[in-house]
Order: sequence, then structure tokens, then C-alpha cells
Amino acid sequence: MERQRQLYMESEVFCYELAAEKVGMLSQEVNDRYRCAENFFDLVLNEQLSSDDGYFRFGQNTICYGRSCSGVRRPRPESSLYDAIKDVIIDNGKLGLPFDPSEIINNLRLERYANARDMESRFEKLFRRVYYYLRPLTNLTVRKQIQKFHARHWKKQSFPKWPVDTTVEDICEKLLLMSMEAKGVNEVPFVWFWPDGASGCLAMTHDVETKAGRDHCANLMDVDDSFGIKAAFGIVPEERYEVSLKLLELMRNRGFDVVIQDLNHDGRLFDNKEEFLRRAKIINRYGREYGAKGFRAAILYRKPEWYDALEFAFDMSVPNVAHLDPQHGGCCTVMPYFIGDVLELPVTTIQDYTLFHVLGERSIDWWKAQIDLILGKNGLLSFIVHPDYVIEGDTLSVYEDLLGYLRELREKTQIWSALPAEVDSWWRARSKMFVVKEGNSWRIEGDEAERAVLAFAKNVDGNLVYELAQAPGTI
Repeated sequence: MERQRQLYMESEVFCYELAAEKVGMLSQEVNDRYRCAENFFDLVLNEQLSSDDGYFRFGQNTICYGRSCSGVRRPRPESSLYDAIKDVIIDNGKLGLPFDPSEIINNLRLERYANARDMESRFEKLFRRVYYYLRPLTNLTVRKQIQKFHARHWKKQSFPKWPVDTTVEDICEKLLLMSMEAKGVNEVPFVWFWPDGASGCLAMTHDVETKAGRDHCANLMDVDDSFGIKAAFGIVPEERYEVSLKLLELMRNRGFDVVIQDLNHDGRLFDNKEEFLRRAKIINRYGREYGAKGFRAAILYRKPEWYDALEFAFDMSVPNVAHLDPQHGGCCTVMPYFIGDVLELPVTTIQDYTLFHVLGERSIDWWKAQIDLILGKNGLLSFIVHPDYVIEGDTLSVYEDLLGYLRELREKTQIWSALPAEVDSWWRARSKMFVVKEGNSWRIEGDEAERAVLAFAKNVDGNLVYELAQAPGTI
């Protein structure tokens, strides 16, 4: 009996030590977003977190998923949700919270809420396996009808929010405003999100799915160049088409880039862990042979918890909101984020195939709506346009309309157009930068700090407003 009591006490001490360590990490994701002065965020938990996960609110329009210290957590986001914002406590410079922000943010970014809801039924899993087994025997017309059927309920899904979900940004902004109130300050210096003060970032990608798409790559590069855009081409290494070193060299010599797209595009990369690990070794080998730093899974199937087997700097397989994709979910952010050592560059806009063949649209209206929402958060405009689906004149003209619209935006606003590998390099450098004070001024320290711009987050009548300093790095 005494031994059991001792073991129980030891386990309690261990749990409290873990809890204390966890509390020290409460602000990690918010710190990573802003890279502001050290120890500015002073966040603590009000009480012990619940044992159960669920949905609740943090303000009227911000839905969270995870554990909390107060209120009730619901199993579905469509329910009437408890608003935890009323349980925030401001005391002596500290912000007492009813939840762990880092946990909540990672539950969204890693789509843990989707896994908990088991958003894919057994029937859908079986249907998916049968579909990809029979897919080589079908034509585009049949595939379109199947995909429309799969996406038939997309308008009924309230979370993530279509057409762009910025829950992660909303949580961070609320916490920054509240922390400013707790500290009694009206402005906070931080490292601006993009180099040279860019208002947002544009990354164009072209996933090559068929031999016809491969043969159209040179023409598509001509189109991109005519609008001043460079893109990364996602190459399928096996089975789909022959990949020549001449094509890869042509792409790079023209200022474009190459990333690995899956292994054979059969939709089964993540079906089984053992098979995934076998394929991952081959994918990694192709990455080295092609000199590719980035990866994207076919059809945007994904399991971030397996990414440690991939030897790539960045991944581009997680959509912002995935109501219309075969695998539902979404990371609910328009900014890059780390999954272990891999940087995730989320797909923040609708794919051309989905636009043309599932929604049946031949305009850029959806893209324009998404662009406005993403740039409203100074985010990453990440596009997938397949060479395979812009061969015909009607779809190619839509893509050219998009490029024309993006060119106008770049002329009016300072948007950084970059290859995904360049975004990866910048975000990794920024993740190690920090703001330090010198007398009455601030400056940014870290590698590539000469490209960084100091910014100020200001509380203007209860709203968060960003302002850039006059000169990069210092004020």
C-alpha cells in the first residue's frame, strides 16, 4: 500500500513537472509568429487543463479545438460553442489563459481536429482504395463525376471557414492585443513577416501529372515569363512519364525550380506506414538525384506525423481549407510553419483542377476572393496550376487572367514573388531573428537581418494595426 502511495506521489510530481514545462511553452507559437522582444509574452494557465478535447470559441468568430480549463467542449464545431475569451485574466503583466495556445494552434496546423472527428468514414476509405485501383481504367469525364459526388456536401461544412481560414492568425492577434493590454503598452516591435517589407508573398507551383502535362511545361514557362512569374514544377519520378535530365536542366536554367511530387501518384502513399517508409527512401533518393529541396504528396494526401521520414527542407501538401479535396481538413493558417524540421508551405488557394472540373468555373472570381483574404493577413499566396489542365485555350486564358491580376497587384502593392525554396530559406532565417533594444531604438539581429524590416504592432481603438519602420532593420 505504501509503495502504491509512493508511486502515485512520484507520478503526481512528474505530471506537475511536465505541466510546468508545458506552461513555459505556452507562448512558443505566438513568439514564432511575431519574433518580438524576448519575454514580451507572459502567458500562464488559469487552471489544470481538461482531459477531453473538443471545440470552443475564443471570441465570436474564432473556433478552437483542444483542451481547456473552463466551460464545455463540444464534439462538433456546428454546435453552440462556449466562448473562453471571458475567462482570460489580466494580472500584473501576465495573461492568464483558459487554454494552451501552442496546443490549440498545433491542433489546427496538424489537423488533429480532423483526425479526432474521423472525417473519412470506413466506406469512404474503402471507396478511395477502389477508386485509385480502378483510376487508370477511367477517363477525365468519369473522374470528374466521381469527384463532384465526393465533394457534394462541401457547402455544409462550417469549419474550417471557406474560402480561406485564418483561425491561427486570429488567435495570435487576439493574444498580442491582450498581452499589450497586460503590459500597458500600445505598440510592440517585431520582425516583419516578409523580406524588404513585402506586404505578402506569392509562390506559384505547377504539378505535372501526365505525359501531356510534361510536354506542355516549356510553353507554360513561356506564359509565366511573359507575366514576370517564376514557378516550381512538381515532378512525379516514376510510372507517369519519363523524366529527362534535359527537362530538369531546362527548368532550372530558365530560373524555375523542381520539387518531388509523390513517387508514382497512385494516391496510396499514406495507406500503410511500412509501405510509406519503403517509398519514402526511394522518394528521398530522387530528391537527391534531382537536387530538389521540396516535396508534395499526390492529391494532397498527408500524414504530418510521418514527415520525419522525408529528407526535404519543405513540404507543400497541406491545404488551408480542404472542403473540396479528397482528404478533408485544413491547417487554418496562411503562413508557413514548421512540422519538426520540415517547413510547411500550405496551399492557400483553390487548385485549378477543382476550379475547372469540380466547380465548373471559368473565371478567377474565387481566386480573387481568396487573394484578398490572404493578403488581409499579409499571408502566403500559394497556387497549384497543373500544366495538364491549362493546355486548352479556355482554361489557359483563365490562368492568364490570374497572372494578369497578380501582376497588377504586384505593381500596386509590394508582394514578394518567390520560388518555394526561397520562401523556405527566408522563413528559416526569420525563425532565428529577434528584436533587441539599443537606447531609445530597436534593431533586428540574426542572419539575413539586412533583408528584415522592423515593424510595430499597434493597438488602435481595440484593433491591431501593423506599421513598418522607415528603414529595414532599425528605427
